Amino acid sequence: MIPTTPVTVKDGIANPAPLGLCAFGMTTVLLNLHNAGFYELNSMILAMGIFYGGLAQVIAGIIEAKKNNTFGLTAFTSYGFFWLSLVGLIVIPKFGWAAKPSESAMCAYLLMWGLFTLCLFFGTLKLNRALQVVFGTLVILFILLAAEHGTGNESIGKLAGYEGIFCGLSAIYAGIANVLNEVYGKTVWPLG
Repeated sequence: MIPTTPVTVKDGIANPAPLGLCAFGMTTVLLNLHNAGFYELNSMILAMGIFYGGLAQVIAGIIEAKKNNTFGLTAFTSYGFFWLSLVGLIVIPKFGWAAKPSESAMCAYLLMWGLFTLCLFFGTLKLNRALQVVFGTLVILFILLAAEHGTGNESIGKLAGYEGIFCGLSAIYAGIANVLNEVYGKTVWPLG
């Protein structure tokens, strides 16, 4: 569970949630700046998807397992592998290893992630408002992205980009709030 108030580390293992939240948030913001039309899909986004959004979140999830946090394990490892799979969906066709997914296949992929995120959102109702915002806006983001692929309407994709920027920034806020609250030993940035 991601604490809403500062806690003393009793098990000798640092809180991995800030790493996972910041990795998710920063990668989400950068991808959605692309979706909003600020720049093209490029190696910066793919590298962030592999190394920070992907690997860093998987590492955070593994540490959450050591802390006996099933929610953190499930969320961070799943979204870490989401980023790795998304990069794979982009890169694998470029190597000629498999065909590019169709728009309907991408719609199904994004809807499955939206459904998974909705299920996790219900878990956040026992945690804090900051996580409710992160997961709630992520559900909306997956639905918008699926709608874009399902309809071919690029305007929906642009809207998803702006909504995704907000989602990513909310995750960064939650991650940094955890760090600052722990460092200062009091609530500096509230999590609700």
